[in-house]
Amino acid sequence: MSTTRMMILGIVSWMQPVHGYDVRRELVSWNADKWAKIQPGSIYHALKKLTEEGLLREVGTEQMGARPERRTYEITPKGRDVFEELLRGEWWELNLPIDPFQAAFAFLPALPRKEAAAALRHRARMLRAATEGFRDMIDTGVSGINKPIHVRWMFELWIARSEGEIAWCDRVAEQVESGVSYLPDTVTSEEQAEGWDGFRDQLTE
Repeated sequence: MSTTRMMILGIVSWMQPVHGYDVRRELVSWNADKWAKIQPGSIYHALKKLTEEGLLREVGTEQMGARPERRTYEITPKGRDVFEELLRGEWWELNLPIDPFQAAFAFLPALPRKEAAAALRHRARMLRAATEGFRDMIDTGVSGINKPIHVRWMFELWIARSEGEIAWCDRVAEQVESGVSYLPDTVTSEEQAEGWDGFRDQLTE
């Protein structure tokens, strides 16, 4: 929610006075639903809530034919303070992304080795396809991705992170296939087999 607040406050501050429709369109053009988890359907609700909190203010409405009224927003001094606080917090703090895959990976021994290795290699293939798509977008300048330059840098960051994960997937898949033990030496192979084999049996029932 803090990311949604920061981005909406930032877009309004940058484009004001601005319609809610244009805020939504701008965030959709940034693909913010993919890398910032901002769902397009939640943007109007967030605008209303930020207005109720005094961080934004409505400065006009516009009616075009039979279409719904469009409200125009500006940021308030309080909203600008909150935006700057959220912005600097994200710049100066390290917030590791929440990845459901990591939660699933914690149960690696619950999967047969062959399936786990195949899943890791499949994940690497999906990441390769995605990074190739982003490179093509950068090379062709699709959707103005190269302007302003910092938008291109964001995509390059995503590519760099993905390349690191691709290498990790390939390396771990090889380790899984090699039969390396998952658990510490203090856990006997009999205990490991009894615990995780039983768990796998439950999953396949």
